[in-house]
Amino acid sequence: MKVATMAEFLAAGKEPEVLFWVGCAGSFDQRAQKITKAFATILDKAGVEYAILGKEEACTGDPARRAGNEFMFQMMAYQNIQVMNAYNIKKIVTTCPHCFNVLKNEYPALGGNYDVIHHTTFLQELIEQGKIKFTDSNEWKGKSIAYHDSCYLGRANDIYEAPRKVLESLDMELREMKRCKSKGLCCGAGGAQMFKEEEKGDKRINTERADEAIATNASMVASACPFCNTMMTDGIKNRNEEVKMDVLDIAEIVAQAIQ
Repeated sequence: MKVATMAEFLAAGKEPEVLFWVGCAGSFDQRAQKITKAFATILDKAGVEYAILGKEEACTGDPARRAGNEFMFQMMAYQNIQVMNAYNIKKIVTTCPHCFNVLKNEYPALGGNYDVIHHTTFLQELIEQGKIKFTDSNEWKGKSIAYHDSCYLGRANDIYEAPRKVLESLDMELREMKRCKSKGLCCGAGGAQMFKEEEKGDKRINTERADEAIATNASMVASACPFCNTMMTDGIKNRNEEVKMDVLDIAEIVAQAIQ
């Protein structure tokens, strides 16, 4: 895929409509790269003028702060803020709720003030504006789906309806898990838990959440976070249900249904 960088836009004397913040997972994790590609495909088809930072993008520092390393967080954040302010960035869209949360709520205190939007909200806007049109033979029509609420999207930022509206616009049958929305259960990866050793317990949290997804008898699970995607996939595989249930990001579902 040919995706322009901010440096290329600057060289051409132009400014993109939006900066697509790819994030560490979306850049380096093989599974999350598919989500990045799907979202970039949607932006192309919807005619959105966007750019990425490319090699100038560093980790937001979110895992460092959550793990208690405030010094490292501030170093990483200041580096990103300097780069973005130099490019006069105004609007950012990201597929990762962790990046979304830290850029939106924690960067302003360090001088990084941007209009930050999560990709599910952005997709909802594009659908409502008529920029995303679904094919008549939309393969998802009538399929049952369970949506898993990401902690950093839901409880931390009160975004519950946008992802659900996107799925409903595809004529999918949404089946809620026992714990959902503000009562949703964490997948087990947030707060830098993804990068630390397990604590002793009698059940893994992602297995507990996978059991709730399986109990809906939906044909698939939708997530809106690369970390949730990994944890839910692993949890379902642990229950030998991977043949029955796919775990897909909302961007992947939309990308397969657009004209």
